[in-house]
Amino acid sequence: MTQRQEPIHAIKATNLADILERVLDKGIVIAGDIKIQIADIDLLTIKIRLLLSSVDKAKEMGINWWQEDSYLSTKAREKELKQQQKALETRVKELESKIKST
Repeated sequence: MTQRQEPIHAIKATNLADILERVLDKGIVIAGDIKIQIADIDLLTIKIRLLLSSVDKAKEMGINWWQEDSYLSTKAREKELKQQQKALETRVKELESKIKST
């Protein structure tokens, strides 16, 4: 009596995690445009660009906008607050000097 063997496939099955790992490692770009026209007159154009990649891959490509966005980065928010504070201090000094000169 022989044992039944499972068929051997030439293509290895991949699961969702493998696919996601490959996409994040290599990156993927999806681009599209939406244009609304009436009588050959452009009324609205929307350009959509989507980049899906890992943070490391994005940095490798020179993309790091999230580090400067004050809504996403506490360091960026602190920097923005310090700039606002300096601007306010400068404005207060200007107003104080105007009051003293009158």
